[in-house]
Amino acid sequence: MTWLIWRQHRTEVCVLGLLVGMFGIALLVLGMQAHDLFPGGPARCAGEAGTNEACAASFRRLDEEYGYVENLLAAFYLVPVVIGAFLGAPLLARELEDGTWQLAWTQAVPRMRWLAAKLAALAGVTVTLTAMFTAVLTWFRQPFDAWEGRFQYDAFDLEGLVPVAYALFAFGVATAAGAILRRSLPAFGVAFGAFLAARMSVALMARPAYATPLTTMEPVPVGGSGDQAEHRPVPGFADWVIEHGYADATGRRLSWTEYYELEDAANQTGTNLNQFLHARGIQQFGVYHPADRFWTFQLIEAALFIAVAAVLIGVVVWRVRRRMV
Repeated sequence: MTWLIWRQHRTEVCVLGLLVGMFGIALLVLGMQAHDLFPGGPARCAGEAGTNEACAASFRRLDEEYGYVENLLAAFYLVPVVIGAFLGAPLLARELEDGTWQLAWTQAVPRMRWLAAKLAALAGVTVTLTAMFTAVLTWFRQPFDAWEGRFQYDAFDLEGLVPVAYALFAFGVATAAGAILRRSLPAFGVAFGAFLAARMSVALMARPAYATPLTTMEPVPVGGSGDQAEHRPVPGFADWVIEHGYADATGRRLSWTEYYELEDAANQTGTNLNQFLHARGIQQFGVYHPADRFWTFQLIEAALFIAVAAVLIGVVVWRVRRRMV
C-alpha cells in the first residue's frame, strides 16, 4: 500500500515539499538578518522593555528594512489550505475520474483498509509539511511579535496550532468534496472557498467569544495634548483590544457622535480636550483579551477546525462503505 500511495501522489507531495522548502529557506535567510537587529534576542525587547533606546532603534530598523516582508506574509494565510486541499482533492476524486477505484477495491486489500491507509498517509504529509512551515514562520515572526504581540491577525493565524488545524480542515473538505463531486479540480475549489468562508467567520465572530473579555475603565487623564490616540486605554502591547472608547460618569458608553460633540465643545471654549473631558467625569474604557490567553484560544480554534475535519472524514468513510456507486 505504501508504494502504491507514493506512486499515485508523489507529484503532489514533491511539488508541495519543494514549495515549502523554497519558502522556508527564504524565511530563514531573511529571518536571520532580522534577528541580527536584536543583539540580545527579540524576546529581550518584548513588552515594556522595548521602550528603551536600543530596542526602539532596533524596532525602527525592523520596520524600515523588513516591514514590507511582514505585509507579504498575508499571502501565507493560504499555505495551509493549499497543502490540505492539494493532497485531499485527488485522494478519491482521481480514482473515480480514472476508473481505477474498481481495480483498487477488487484487490486483496479491503476497501476500508485501502481508504484508511490513504487517509493516514496523506493526512500525515499534510500535518508534517504544515508544521514544518509553521515552525519556520513562527521563528521568523519573533521580532515582529516582540513589537506587536501574537494576538494580531497576521500572527495568530500563522503561528501555533491553528495552521495545522486549517490544513486538516482543508484536507477534509477537499476529500469529501472529491468523493461527492468525483472531480479533483472542483473539489480543490470547494475546499478553497470553504476555508476562506470558515476562517473569516471564525476570526470575526467566533474567536472574540472564546472567553469573556476583560474591561478596563479609568478617568481621562488631565495631562496630555488632548489627542484621543494618546489617552486610548490599551491594557498591554500584546493584549487583543476588542473595543475602546469613552463613557460618562455613570459608566454609560458614549457613541462616537457624542464624543465628537464634546470635542467640538472643548474647541469652542478653547479648553484642553483632556481637561474638558476630565472635568465632566468622562472615562475611557477598553475591552480586551489578555495576551496570556493566546494558547487557550489556539487550542479552542484548532479543536474546532479539527472536529469539523473529523466529521468530513466520517462522511468520506460512509460514502466509501456504501461504495459510492
